[in-house]
Amino acid sequence: MSRQGGMGGEFLPWLIPGFAALNVVIFVPLWLGGTLAALLSGYGWQPPPFTLDAYISLVSGNTGKIWPGMPSYLVYGGAVALVLLGISPAALLVRRVVRRLREPRSLARPSELSAMMGKGIEARARDLRPALKDVAQLSPDDTGNLLGDLMPAGPELRSSYEDVELDLMAPRAGKSTGIAIPRVLRAPGPVLLTSNKSDVFTVTRQERMKVGRVWTFDPQGIAYTEREMWWDMLSGCDTIEGARRLAGHFVSSVNDDSSKKDFWIAAAQNTLTALFLAASRSGSSVNELLAWLADPADRTPVDLLRDVGMTAMADQLQGTVRGAVETRDGIYETARQCVACLLDPEILAWVSPDPDLPEFIPDQHVLGRDTLYLLSKDGGGSAAGVIAGLADAIIRAGVVAAERMGGRLDPPMTAILDEAANVCRISDLPDLYSHLGSRGISVVTLLQSYRQGVRVWGEPGMDALWSAATIKLLGAGLDDADFVDKVARLVGQHDVRTPTYSRSKDGSSRSVSYRQEQVLPADKIRALPKGTALLLATGVRPALIRLRPWYKEANAAAISAAAKAEVQAITDRAAASWSRRESRRVG
Repeated sequence: MSRQGGMGGEFLPWLIPGFAALNVVIFVPLWLGGTLAALLSGYGWQPPPFTLDAYISLVSGNTGKIWPGMPSYLVYGGAVALVLLGISPAALLVRRVVRRLREPRSLARPSELSAMMGKGIEARARDLRPALKDVAQLSPDDTGNLLGDLMPAGPELRSSYEDVELDLMAPRAGKSTGIAIPRVLRAPGPVLLTSNKSDVFTVTRQERMKVGRVWTFDPQGIAYTEREMWWDMLSGCDTIEGARRLAGHFVSSVNDDSSKKDFWIAAAQNTLTALFLAASRSGSSVNELLAWLADPADRTPVDLLRDVGMTAMADQLQGTVRGAVETRDGIYETARQCVACLLDPEILAWVSPDPDLPEFIPDQHVLGRDTLYLLSKDGGGSAAGVIAGLADAIIRAGVVAAERMGGRLDPPMTAILDEAANVCRISDLPDLYSHLGSRGISVVTLLQSYRQGVRVWGEPGMDALWSAATIKLLGAGLDDADFVDKVARLVGQHDVRTPTYSRSKDGSSRSVSYRQEQVLPADKIRALPKGTALLLATGVRPALIRLRPWYKEANAAAISAAAKAEVQAITDRAAASWSRRESRRVG
């Protein structure tokens, strides 16, 4: 649209209203401030009339004409005090308006996120958890997982306990402080946590001890904890499916892309499947299994499989053993590399029976409010295969328990797979994501980038994981240009109004045009501040949220004190471990 007029003609209609508004801004504080000052100083309630004569008297300083006997400084002092009192709420209002104007347009508003807050998330929790139906007042943590506060000023948003979550953030962007630690502290049911660091362990251990038993599976000494448990690694290998799953976890720990398996990797998985099955069915130990691997000519596992009626599996293993020596040795060497971590006696002890220590049983863990920390280093010598195997055993135990409860665990289990691409490579995790939420198993997978997931599960697998996640949080430091461009397209575009003014000797004109631009360009997504995240939830527009780090909560002081004590205990254990090593070396 356009409008023509003489030079400056477009401003003429605003001249008189502007002058009137200026005088109102001057008159009203003087009128109201003087009236209140007269009342408070004992001159009575004497509001002057809204007349030109009163206005001139107030502006010219002749206040005695309106309030006889009252000093003029009280009038002007009252006006100044009134203005000062009004500045703070006015500033807050302006700040809120500016904040709203600075918000990226076309992102989700609170009204669109009603299912993730207040009565909406509470109603969903009552539908999902039968135990809550008759509870009059629910605590917020009973209703769902805290995600954060909608920017710029709330409210808080929660995901339901049937949501499965994928979080992508660079290191030190708030994954532990804003996601993993709060989830562990707030979890209403059993907890499973995997990590290659002790930060979540140190902050949450004391709090979780208040609600249930705490198990720590730390075969590589991340937290230098003494071994106080053991897990029967072969207990779930009494079926071909269970044996193949465990073999797959060990294979995935040395195979970067689980979607691509060459001949040697595939053959090694088949061989490990047969050996795991033979050991489990016969009651053999992991040490005996390692001995079978060390000697490909050993017929013991073949005979054991035949003794338990697994003839086809025995024939397959025998075919491998009787094959060409070079091929057989290559397959067995690949299998030995996959389970090489079990050659470490420190790791082997955690998966071998010990009559002096309690056994960790996944089927029992999923029914209470206990906590299991699975800690492992990444890189060479990693116990990632064992960690993934135990995590998978717990998740499968949760699925079985949910089936016995009518389809869903109540209270729900929280599984936080921190550093999943490094220490917990569950090869079919993308497939599990499609149904774990419906079983009452709330899974959160934390990755440093999209490409990190591609390296483990391949492009199809990572695409499947991305698609199956009903909640996605994208935090600071995402530097993959292709992925960030993809996210920018998902967030979408919006119309931007662009006014244009032009002047000439014949007059002036104004026009308005519209253009489309991305709601959040790729550079803004990459530059998200630490502690914030882009929320992509199924069925609603994207939203920007501010994470709620544990140290900003009301009980942070007590938790921080306990965390400092845990850190000191780890430091003491590490120093003692170093002293023992030095003593052995010198001795």
